[in-house]
Amino acid sequence: MAPWDYPDFDEHEGVHFFRDARSGLSAIIAIHSTHLGSAAGGCRYWSYARSDEAVTDALRLSRGMSYKNAMAGLPMGGGKAVILADAQSPKSPELLAAFGRAVESLGGRYVTAEDVGISDADMVEVSKQTKHVSGLPVAGGAAGGDPGPFTAHGVYLGVKAAVRRALKREDMAGVHVAIQGVGSVGGGLAKLLAKDGAKLTLADVNADRAKALAAELGGEAVSADEILRVEADVISPCALGAILTAESIAALRAPVVAGGANNQLATPDDGWRIHARGITYAPDYVINAGGIINVGLEYLGQGDRAEVEKRIAEIPGRLDTIWQESAASSEPASIVADRMAQRLIGRA
Repeated sequence: MAPWDYPDFDEHEGVHFFRDARSGLSAIIAIHSTHLGSAAGGCRYWSYARSDEAVTDALRLSRGMSYKNAMAGLPMGGGKAVILADAQSPKSPELLAAFGRAVESLGGRYVTAEDVGISDADMVEVSKQTKHVSGLPVAGGAAGGDPGPFTAHGVYLGVKAAVRRALKREDMAGVHVAIQGVGSVGGGLAKLLAKDGAKLTLADVNADRAKALAAELGGEAVSADEILRVEADVISPCALGAILTAESIAALRAPVVAGGANNQLATPDDGWRIHARGITYAPDYVINAGGIINVGLEYLGQGDRAEVEKRIAEIPGRLDTIWQESAASSEPASIVADRMAQRLIGRA
């Protein structure tokens, strides 16, 4: 099937497939839009059951990056890379070098960084083959490095904004937050909320990781299958996408959904389903923009860590604007945010 025949194809400017037999690399780089600048977005290293799932992921994630970068005020377009993990060809310096050459072959139309399964050390290997890379280790006080903690901080600010709007609470003490996924972003979020006295319920596909963090923070751990059905004040998806479906939305027992995962809504209709239930929803590419703000400013050379933190602090205000328009128009926050982003990238 051609890329433009996929349901998630959205007039992408390019979908590029790369194979390198020597290293075992199989990768896809999807460029959704370069209207605002080079298409920026991380590289995901993941095991897909079928190759068409990897294409769908690249298409969805790259579109999300166009919207995320535009809404964050970055002069960058949207793109994404996925490397298909293969037990026969594990991640290696050779594979990362081959991916770097793939990025370089696009001549700067795509700028890569870390995502799930990729570290800043991996980006160092990639950077040996191309300059179109960010998220590299940096000195203290500089923009750049691991985007995870910056994403977590932005999500934390967004969760507090959602609680303020939905629950009329100015503090998080005793507010019950159920977090799905406690990796770099979800784990960082949990630690920030614990300092505020929030009540935490945690889950992860790595059950031991969730149990260990819950014990450390005085929270509770439940199975990954249970977390979206927990009765809480906030459900915070911080793992993979497409988890908000007709079935899971019907089972939600929380007035707020605000988390760091990309592409949380399985379909556009699911935004209407959340809206119909009166749930305050934080559009994912708005609340989770902290990481790309960090690595984007690193690549552009437009500021230090103080500037990164200043821009991340603007996330709650963007969410408030979306929620206000949603209330005024009786449209879902997801639709309002999409319309704003589409205007910014010239696709209104």
